[in-house]
Amino acid sequence: MSKIRMNTEFRNKILNRYVDNAETENTQEREAFFDAREKVEELYPHAFNVATQVVMRAYPTEDVLTCKSLKQKYGQPLDVVAKDKCFYFSYAKDELEENEDEDDRNVSEHFDFGLFGSCGNSDYSDDTGKQFAYAYKREELKAKDCNPDILAQQNGKDDNPHKTKHIEANDKALGYSRYSNYNSDDDNSIGITREFDSQFYLDIIGTSHCRSRTIACSKEEFLIFKMLKVAKENVITCHQKWIDSIEKQKQAMKTGLKAYRYLSEGIELMTELGITIDEAELVRCNSTGLTIYNPVNLASMIKGMKNTTMTREQKIAIRKQYESEGKIN
Repeated sequence: MSKIRMNTEFRNKILNRYVDNAETENTQEREAFFDAREKVEELYPHAFNVATQVVMRAYPTEDVLTCKSLKQKYGQPLDVVAKDKCFYFSYAKDELEENEDEDDRNVSEHFDFGLFGSCGNSDYSDDTGKQFAYAYKREELKAKDCNPDILAQQNGKDDNPHKTKHIEANDKALGYSRYSNYNSDDDNSIGITREFDSQFYLDIIGTSHCRSRTIACSKEEFLIFKMLKVAKENVITCHQKWIDSIEKQKQAMKTGLKAYRYLSEGIELMTELGITIDEAELVRCNSTGLTIYNPVNLASMIKGMKNTTMTREQKIAIRKQYESEGKIN
C-alpha cells in the first residue's frame, strides 16, 4: 500500500492537535501561570477590604448619608456622592532620603480594582489592563471562541488587522467598551466586566477625577494595594512566558511538518511527543535539516522548549548522556 503524501490540510490538523495538547499539558510554564492567577484571587478580597476601611475613614458613612439626603432635598446642585472602584491613595514618608526635599515626602499612586485596571507600576488605563483581563478570564474567552492569547502572541509587534480583530472580539465577549475610570454612573460595561467590577465599588464624596481627591492611607495599607498590582502584573508575565513557550513549539512543529513528505512522518513525530493520532483519523477528517527534522530529533527539541528550569544535577546528567552518545538528540 503506497504511503500517503503530506499536504497542507494534514499539516494543519497535526499542528492544531499539538497546540490543543500543549495548552492542557501540565508544564512548569502553565503551572506558574495558574499559580499567579490563584495569588491574585487571594489578594483581591484582602486588598479591597483594606481599601474599604481607608475610603470609609475619608468618607464616613454618616457624611455620605447626609450628602444623599441633601441631594434629595435640594436636587442636582448637591449631587456629590458617587460609587467608584478606582482611588488615588497616598502616604507620607517618615524620613526623606538623601537629595529629596519636602515635595518628595508624599508617595501616591492610582489603584483601579476593575477587571481592566492597570497593573504593576502603570497608572490609569493602558495595555496592562487588557493583558490582565484577557489572561485572567482566559477560559471564559476560550468558551466564546475568542483568542485570549492574542496580546501575548503579538507581543512586540505593531498593530495590525489580525490583532485588532481579536482584541475587539475579546472586549465584546467580556462586555468591555472603554468604560469610565471615574465612577459607576459613567460605566457602560456589561456582562463579565460589569459583574466583576460590581464587587469593588465604594461611596466617595466628590465626583471629580481620582487625582483631585487623593485619599490618605498608611504605608502598610499602601503596600497591600501595591502588592495586588504587582500580583496582577505577574499574571501577565507568567501568561506571556507560557504562550511564548507554546509559540516556539508551534514554530518548530510548522518547520518540521513542512519538511515532511509523508503523513506517516507527522504521525511518528506526534507519537514521539506522546500524543496519540492515527492516519485513518486524519484522512477521514479530511542537509542539517535532515538531522534536526527527523521525527525523533524534532520531538526531542520541542520537548526542550518547555519545563526549562533544570537543576544542576539534571544538566550534568544531560551532558554525560551527550558525551556517551557522541551526538545531540
